[in-house]
Amino acid sequence: MTRAPTGRVHFGGRRDSGMVLFISLVFLLMLTIVGVSGVQTSSLETRMARNEHDLLLAFQAAELALGDAERFVQSVTSTVPFNANGANGLWDFPELGEPNRWEDPELDIWRAAGQGSVVAETDVGNLVAAPPRYFIERLAAVARESPAYQIDDPYAPTAAKRIEIFRITALGTGGTANARVILQTTYGRVLD
Repeated sequence: MTRAPTGRVHFGGRRDSGMVLFISLVFLLMLTIVGVSGVQTSSLETRMARNEHDLLLAFQAAELALGDAERFVQSVTSTVPFNANGANGLWDFPELGEPNRWEDPELDIWRAAGQGSVVAETDVGNLVAAPPRYFIERLAAVARESPAYQIDDPYAPTAAKRIEIFRITALGTGGTANARVILQTTYGRVLD
């Protein structure tokens, strides 16, 4: 080891050539890439969670509408209000070959001002972008013959009761108008 006149120490006569600076910059670049990638992944996961939450809100809103419609069907005593115009969300038998009412753009059954569907009575507050809606279609009337012992008349050979079959279609909207869920159920009820 020799001392240079300027006070710097030289090892074997080699001079620093900036390699440490280059390695530091490459290392810093790698850390930046890893950090940006982590931020993008975190942002993507946050959006996915938000969308999933929005979809669950829409599903729950549609479930509430189905429940309201089922309670309504349970209170039905006559099928007279069900007609081809769908007044108050009550529709009669769909015509054979007719497009699904919930998909028909000409019908626009989910329009807020229309008569084709009704707003569910269950209050969802301001959690969703639009209140849940439903409509009910009367699909069929089926005669059901039961053994007499099942209807408390042991002397009658058979008894016929009419079972009305309804299809309930509900639309739920999530926290944004883009999250929409349509649910359907088929509901049968004995009408005398």
